[in-house]
Amino acid sequence: MLKVYAIDGITPVVDPSAYVHPSAVLIGDVIVGPGAYVGPLASLRGDFGRIVMKKGSNVQDTCVVHGVIENDTVIEEDGHIGHGAVLHGCTIGRNALVGMNAVVMDQAVIGESSIVAAMAFVKVGLVIPPRRLVVGAPARVLRELADDEIGHKSFGTRQYQRLTARCLQSMREVQALSHVEENRPRLTRRMTDPDA
Repeated sequence: MLKVYAIDGITPVVDPSAYVHPSAVLIGDVIVGPGAYVGPLASLRGDFGRIVMKKGSNVQDTCVVHGVIENDTVIEEDGHIGHGAVLHGCTIGRNALVGMNAVVMDQAVIGESSIVAAMAFVKVGLVIPPRRLVVGAPARVLRELADDEIGHKSFGTRQYQRLTARCLQSMREVQALSHVEENRPRLTRRMTDPDA
């Protein structure tokens, strides 16, 4: 059972083709679009403003996404939010990546196909152009991204889109085994690779 909570009469919306892990929490004005993925222990709090996850976007484990009244918090199509990142009242552009444990603050805009490095701190109102690598605390543009770097990022997003389908098809709550079974199966590249 999903942890979904209405507040002030506003209920989260989850597209049937999206996957939201049962330990994630959605509150209020949250809209999870088609094929999106919300990982374990993520918190999407739309109790101060709207949060929108567009088609094929992902928010991974332990991320915090909090809306603000001044502007929507938006993750555009194919946006990719790494483990433990915090988004607060910002816009993440199409096909952009926010790295693990990075923070993106109010009214910041991460341009299309840009990458925010792990642990970066993007200050209030900072606008990052498309196709840029952003690093540091406070964050600064380091350089323009090459096509192969954007391709690598896009591959990672496709893996999460594949994971969405895998979770909808096969993830179930079960009891742990007491021992490792003989000939234990392993995950294969064909299972996890969207291009296989």
